[in-house]
Amino acid sequence: MITRRTFLGGLAAVSGGLAFRSPSDAGPYLPLAGGDAWGLQTAAAPAPARPYRIDIHQHFVSPAFLSILTARNATTPVPGLANWKGFSPARMVEILDQNGIAAAMMSVTAPGVWFGGAGTGVVQETRRYARELNEYAASAMAGAYKGRFGLFAVLPIPDVEGSLREIEYAFDTLKAPGVGVLTSYGNQWLGDVAFAPIWSELNRRKAVVYTHPTDAACCPNLVPGVPAQMFEYPTDTSRAIISLVASGTAAKYPDIRFIFSHGGGTITSVIGRLAGPAANGDGVTKPAAPDSRLAQLRRFYYDTAGAANQINMGALRTLASASQIVFGTDAPFFDVAPTVAGLQASGFTADELRAVERGNALALLPTLL
Repeated sequence: MITRRTFLGGLAAVSGGLAFRSPSDAGPYLPLAGGDAWGLQTAAAPAPARPYRIDIHQHFVSPAFLSILTARNATTPVPGLANWKGFSPARMVEILDQNGIAAAMMSVTAPGVWFGGAGTGVVQETRRYARELNEYAASAMAGAYKGRFGLFAVLPIPDVEGSLREIEYAFDTLKAPGVGVLTSYGNQWLGDVAFAPIWSELNRRKAVVYTHPTDAACCPNLVPGVPAQMFEYPTDTSRAIISLVASGTAAKYPDIRFIFSHGGGTITSVIGRLAGPAANGDGVTKPAAPDSRLAQLRRFYYDTAGAANQINMGALRTLASASQIVFGTDAPFFDVAPTVAGLQASGFTADELRAVERGNALALLPTLL
């Protein structure tokens, strides 16, 4: 995915003269030439009898925001993103149908809408980007294709005041069923005290909060030749989880339903260090003490994108049970089929698989369908 550092150089050059268009005047959204530019199934692929899966982890970009990303060739690090010049919500519906997906929750991937810096200009710019993306998704996707798309609304974090305004607009006007955040902003992770007003409002609303990783500002290019998506993304997911748990933030706001991408990153590999004796011996087979770190980890949800294999799924079933795992694919950046096949080979019972592919997400987002 795009990193902040990749993007920063191009942002300043285009942001000053950018005028966002509304979904109604953004022009036609044409299907991609060839139909397989994202590495996805082509239109010739056989369609399942009836879409029923709910995909919690798909991405979108508006034509206006794509113009920013392409201004300085900032799409290069993201496989397939350059092809979004021909992006079509109708094409996304075809992908849903081809893969047995009834509905997909759309979110914005890294680098999000804040690219570093402070001051009035940055604040206004970030708020403008968030609002335009939310309105585009609500109109051109969720509005135009009822019951097929939902929006995890973009927030202009780390701008707290702007985020509170956008929460109100997203929930009350756009009727978004949840919000999407990144794992970190600069060197602030989600448990940072500065974000407390955001969590307080989302807790009041009993919100679903979808969390997507980024490469943290602290740790660029630590291992030469290893892309951030391979190592830093899952690691930053774990940093965000630990930040929420260790700071007491998760316990303080119990009505927020957090979803973490990619099977929770590397969190299962550090469970003994984070949860302590409760995760050792036969402790994992017993109910966790209500005020324990293990209890917090067990109330979180974890999606299957990039983690639909026996190792990841086995660890998550031990940590949190199948009831806390939700179907996610990372489409359109990745093909859906390997996730479907991987889950079928991960040892779930038929009932567990139905819950992972649909039931758990529908319980979280009952208004989606």
